[in-house]
Amino acid sequence: MSADRIDLNVDAGESFGAWRMSDDAALFAEVSSANLACGFHAGDPGTIRVALALAIEAKIAVGAHPGLPDLVGFGRRPLTMTPQQVHDDTLYQIGAMYAFTRAAGVELHHMKPHGALNTAVAEASDEHAEAIVAATQAFDDTLPIIAVAGSRLHRAAERLGQPVIAEGFPDRGYAPDGSLAKRGTEGAIIHDAEQAAQRAVRMAKEGTVEALDGTVIELTPGTLCIHGDNPGSVATAKAIRAALEREGITITAF
Repeated sequence: MSADRIDLNVDAGESFGAWRMSDDAALFAEVSSANLACGFHAGDPGTIRVALALAIEAKIAVGAHPGLPDLVGFGRRPLTMTPQQVHDDTLYQIGAMYAFTRAAGVELHHMKPHGALNTAVAEASDEHAEAIVAATQAFDDTLPIIAVAGSRLHRAAERLGQPVIAEGFPDRGYAPDGSLAKRGTEGAIIHDAEQAAQRAVRMAKEGTVEALDGTVIELTPGTLCIHGDNPGSVATAKAIRAALEREGITITAF
C-alpha cells in the first residue's frame, strides 16, 4: 500500500464562551478538512460560525464533529447511554452543523464522532455503533463517516452501507488491538512533531503503525487526524504536512 494522496483532518471549533482552545486559523492552513464541534462537548453557535468562516477562507472541507453532552469533560468521559440516545444526540448535532453550512452556502462534507462517543460509546456494542451510523443515514445516506480504522464503528458503517473513511492518528499511541491507547497511558499522546510526522508517512506509505508494545498494526487510512487541542498542534500539523509532501503525497480532502 502506498498512497499518492491523503486527507489531513483536524478537530477544531472547540472553544466556547470565553474559553479558547487551539489556533484554528493556523491549523486550517496546514490541513485539507476540519471537524467542527457541534456544541455538546465544545463549541457554541458563535464559535461554529467563526470556525466555519475560517475553514471557508482556507478552502478546506468541513464536517460535523458530534460528541457527548459533557462540556466539563470535553466529551472524553464515557457516559452510559442507550443506542436511542446516541442516535438522537448524533442526529441533533449533525443538523446543527448543517444549518450553519447551508446558511454559508457550503457542503457538509462528512461527520466524525468525537472523543468518548467515538472510542468508548461506539465501542460499547454493535447497537451503539449502528445508532451512530443510523443517525447519519437518517440525515444523508451518502454522508461519509470518519471512523478509527478497524473499529466497531468502521465495521458498522461498512455493514450498513454508509460511506466510511478509515482514520489514522499520527499524534496518538495505539494499543496492540488497534484501538487508541487510553489517555493518561504513557505514550498515548505523541508530543514530538517530527515523531508524529514519521508516523504519518509510515501510515500513508506502508499502511502500518507500531503500537506501544511494538506490535505492528495494519491500517489503510484515507485520512489522518491532528488533535487541535494538543500542545504544539500547529507545529505538529506543519511537520506532518511537510513530511508527507516531501514523499510526494498530495494533501487533499477525500
